[in-house]
Amino acid sequence: MFIDKVKIFIKAGDGGNGVVSFLHASGLPNGGPDGGNGGKGGDVVFVISNDVDNLVSFHYSKHFRAGNGENGSKRNRNGKDGKDIYIYVPKGTVIRDAETNKVIEDMFFENKHYVILKGGKGGKGNAFFATSTRQAPKFSQMGEKTKEYAVILELKTIADVGLIGYPNVGKSTLLSCITDARPKIANYHFTTLTPNLGVVKYYEHSFVVADIPGLIRGASEGVGLGHDFLRHIERTRLLVHVVDISSSEGREPYKDFQEINKELKSFSSKLAKLPQIIALNKVDLIANRPDGKKIIDDFKAKVGNKYTVVPISAMAQANVKSLVDEIWKKLKDLPQPEPIKVEYKDFDIKDTTSIKIEKIDNYYEISGGYIDQLIRGIVLSDYQSASYFQKRLRDDGIIKMLKDKGAKNGDTIKIKDIEFELVD
Repeated sequence: MFIDKVKIFIKAGDGGNGVVSFLHASGLPNGGPDGGNGGKGGDVVFVISNDVDNLVSFHYSKHFRAGNGENGSKRNRNGKDGKDIYIYVPKGTVIRDAETNKVIEDMFFENKHYVILKGGKGGKGNAFFATSTRQAPKFSQMGEKTKEYAVILELKTIADVGLIGYPNVGKSTLLSCITDARPKIANYHFTTLTPNLGVVKYYEHSFVVADIPGLIRGASEGVGLGHDFLRHIERTRLLVHVVDISSSEGREPYKDFQEINKELKSFSSKLAKLPQIIALNKVDLIANRPDGKKIIDDFKAKVGNKYTVVPISAMAQANVKSLVDEIWKKLKDLPQPEPIKVEYKDFDIKDTTSIKIEKIDNYYEISGGYIDQLIRGIVLSDYQSASYFQKRLRDDGIIKMLKDKGAKNGDTIKIKDIEFELVD
């Protein structure tokens, strides 16, 4: 099974909670605070792996969660950090936000590690809050909670040269005789159901060639393999358009050439503008025909001087060296491909400032990133913590915002699972 596009769900680990604890030991009946801090949550990290060539593993496993940080404990012992989770993908995998379809990262370069989500911060234990004037704090801080995201993984093959053409024109055979690749080859349509890659050694140089699964008329509209594999030629710098000049499948070679180019243009104007070399394959099948040379000359006349045309026989390996020479001649002067532009400067930006007030039935609910951060360190059963909480609500203008929304003294205010009456 070959899969090159999949939706998965990722979540960094929550931070561990800080704890409230006081030292109790022989001879120290009134020991000071010794509550430890919570550990940091684990990160979510994408890694390029040369051991995988498609996204099939994500068909069976779609949820990836890093480890949560451990809670702190007494005697100033901090909780352990949560374990990072590593997600291994093929080179060329593009990561998109499933909600907006914007590009988060392009796993383009070798050995790339990308931290897409950072674990939540661990909460502070009560020992952290001890001061000279607050020697016995009876509150601690909760760990930071993280959000689950849905992302789209899309594999776009990274190759210098893409072999295109109708099914069964000999692309796989050509790839096998110019590279070290060993694609499945058989005499039936859609033999190639996955993009096969191989490396061409050209003297002291080398370049990567991809055999792109067969295109047919209507592919840009989803017919046949459709868009599923057109994406794999988006990164190539040069196209080798393989045409069956022998018409062994009963099709007209020049019409095939026109239709494939039409599909490229319909899918992407950028693809249509890529330079092409035409490989007229299966010339051995017409070599002994009286009109064999005329068939080749007529095709060349129709395409004109815009394209370099090289007659070959991939099966007999005839004139293949000339084709490789032409490929390198053009390729060496073409600019190197670049990764797709990232549309997020920082995908996992944590909201720490928003405040939202809604009236629901007979109470007012306050929510938002600011509130999430504030209540991490609030314990209403502790007088000092509750006083600090009320002061922040007044000083930061939240009480005023409530009144602007119509709240009056005695109305119920709800923040998460905290409820209190508004008292001015």
